[in-house]
Amino acid sequence: MARTRFQSDSGLTARMTATMFLLGALFVAIVVAVMAYSPGLGVVVGIAGIGIGIFQWWRSDTVALRAMRARVVTPEQAPELHGMIDRLCAMADMPKPVVAISDSPIPNAFATGRSPQRSAVCVTTGILQTLNAEELEGVLAHELSHVAHRDVLVMTAAASAGIVAGMTLQGAQFGALGRGNRDSGGVPAVLIAVLVSVVVYAVSFIALRLLSRYRELCADRSGAYLTQKPGALASALQKISGQMNNVPERDLRASQSMNAFFIAPAIKGASLSTLTSTHPPLEQRLDQLAKIQAELGKAY
Repeated sequence: MARTRFQSDSGLTARMTATMFLLGALFVAIVVAVMAYSPGLGVVVGIAGIGIGIFQWWRSDTVALRAMRARVVTPEQAPELHGMIDRLCAMADMPKPVVAISDSPIPNAFATGRSPQRSAVCVTTGILQTLNAEELEGVLAHELSHVAHRDVLVMTAAASAGIVAGMTLQGAQFGALGRGNRDSGGVPAVLIAVLVSVVVYAVSFIALRLLSRYRELCADRSGAYLTQKPGALASALQKISGQMNNVPERDLRASQSMNAFFIAPAIKGASLSTLTSTHPPLEQRLDQLAKIQAELGKAY
């Protein structure tokens, strides 16, 4: 992770390294499998995959902000928000990110960017209206922890494997592989492409969610230790989760693509304890924060 005062986590580092290695190996496997039946398409898939990865790495901050229709705000436009982030960055000894606000009723926040020097923290108007100052500070510390640990970059880059698998599957469905290998029969090529693509997508889907769940717990811990106020973050998580039931369905659907990056998933009426969830159960997060509170010797 970056050299900041956020609490380091060797478990997160190991998981990020393992995830990138696994997905890199799967990417190589899918390219090799495609090249075995259609060399030309294999080269195209390889170049496209690398291109997608580079694009996501280079433009991850602006893409995420555009997805949430967020606007960058100046200290004059949002003095209290900037003041909180200034204090937290000074406490954590890290560069200040771009500050943005999304006009959304969903009470949420996220961090994005390829490095602490090129990052952004975004909050919604919904969360600004829902939380008090201490709770919002806890949320911002959580998000800055993601930037310091660089797990946002890993999540963004690792998603490329799933995108490439989907591209290959689409190519197989339209018979691109079959046309590239007519002499030996197109059906086996299509079947191989479909099988490899499905396996790559399934593994990347599960690996990213396992990493996502751990990184949220890590950010809760790091943020709580930085502010020394785990109770404030616990209260914020409870308020955010409780308010989701009041958000219109269309707004929740519109933000589903960002769920893995939010501090809490924009869903309601669903269990968060399944393997496919991007976040750990709320109860697990609150229990961890309660233990940190007891360790710090402060009552809620």
